[in-house]
Amino acid sequence: MDILSLFVIVPVLTVLILVFAKDLKQARTIALIGGLVQLGMAVNLLFEYFKERALVPTSESPMLFVKDYIWFENFNIHYTIGVDGISVAMLILTSIVVLAGVFISWKIKDLPKEFFVSLIVLATGVYGFFISIDLFTMFIFYEIAVIPMYLLIGIWGSGPREYSAMKLTLMLMGASALLLVGILGIYFNSNADGGALTFNILEIAKVNIPFEAQKLFFPLTFIGFAVLGALFPFHTWSPDGHASAPTAVSMLHAGVLMKLGGYGIFRVAMYLLPLGAIDWSWFFIILAVIGVVYGALAAIRQNDLKYINAYSSVSHLGMVLVALLMLNKTAWNGAILQSLSHGFMTALFFALIGMIYERTHTRDIQKLGGLLKVLPFISAVYIIGGMASLGLPGFSGFVAEMNIFVGAFQHQDLFHRVATIATISAIVVTAVYILRVVGIMLMGPIKNEEFNDLPPSTWFERYGLYLLLIPIIGMGMAPLWLSDMILDSLTPFIARF
Repeated sequence: MDILSLFVIVPVLTVLILVFAKDLKQARTIALIGGLVQLGMAVNLLFEYFKERALVPTSESPMLFVKDYIWFENFNIHYTIGVDGISVAMLILTSIVVLAGVFISWKIKDLPKEFFVSLIVLATGVYGFFISIDLFTMFIFYEIAVIPMYLLIGIWGSGPREYSAMKLTLMLMGASALLLVGILGIYFNSNADGGALTFNILEIAKVNIPFEAQKLFFPLTFIGFAVLGALFPFHTWSPDGHASAPTAVSMLHAGVLMKLGGYGIFRVAMYLLPLGAIDWSWFFIILAVIGVVYGALAAIRQNDLKYINAYSSVSHLGMVLVALLMLNKTAWNGAILQSLSHGFMTALFFALIGMIYERTHTRDIQKLGGLLKVLPFISAVYIIGGMASLGLPGFSGFVAEMNIFVGAFQHQDLFHRVATIATISAIVVTAVYILRVVGIMLMGPIKNEEFNDLPPSTWFERYGLYLLLIPIIGMGMAPLWLSDMILDSLTPFIARF
């Protein structure tokens, strides 16, 4: 049975059934059932992966559950899918955030059917991207994931939504153009050893692509993915997009969609063009470190909760890029863990921000205060998320960042040491803006008398928050099983370098 294709088939079926929904109740019920099935498939895949990997070591097959179907024979384009431990972890992240987003959108009023359809189409693209090992198929799913963002922000967003949606779309489409050139460059050099042209990642990895070609196409492929990963100075679409997006869209946008950037860099740019990665790493490390520090400093200057979280995402995702470019196993492990940790944390924050805004009708922390007295559960969860974000031991952020910093500091030269120290300094700044928000918004007196009677969190909001809290705490308290799964999957990457 092709268990991986179900990650595309089930969301597509959910969308087709949603088309016939008559009202909000039916639409959200269908979306909820679809989300539960997707989460069940991801958990089942995890257990199946461990069983299969025990029988087939990474040295024999880097990917499991591989299926190959011819798509366009003339160009040797196949629908080829497979997963390793990194892919499985990303699928679990996606399924959890999608289901949490359905719960958080339980009361959506404007065009609920169309909203859930767009949301699940986005998720379909993400699932397909993570299971693809054919470059052309991966690019198609990448576009499927990105395009619905324009509609989700432009129709259901707030504030300057049309401007934000258009800015996001133009920048990501520009990045897609660079990415397509990079992919085609890889494709036309995939026969350097005398074989046939192919888009298959595993086949291309066996080919010695000429250094000059790697040096030319690595930056194009890297930037093409890194724009979605909020690489400085191409990050400006992200804060505006977050600020205008509805809550569930911000959750999927930051929690899942932006992970395509780092994953694509690792799976495609670095794995297939290792000599190009070594040659260009110093340049992109500089940009990534600037993004880490700049994002943290910019977050301090914000009063809008969404902008604070958006710039925090720029900083945390910058750490992912720094770790990837350090080119060693420990840092790479940290990069994957950070992608997962940030996905859960930022989805949690955006969910909480949406709940606070729905009740107070403001995201300005200067107008808020004393929320811990009137919204104790929401406030307590916000504090837990904040502690995870600043890297407190016992939470997912600490595990991820420690791997990044230890791996980065393994380099003995001055350049890498300075870059590592600059990256570490951002966690001090992170603590400042997290504690600033907690102090102003949650502590002290209530600044508006109308806030004395705010409604408590509902059952569906709590379910959404629990879904995101469990992995944040679970990763922090018991990280070894996940870390070992990722480390095992890094063996082919280490061999390439």
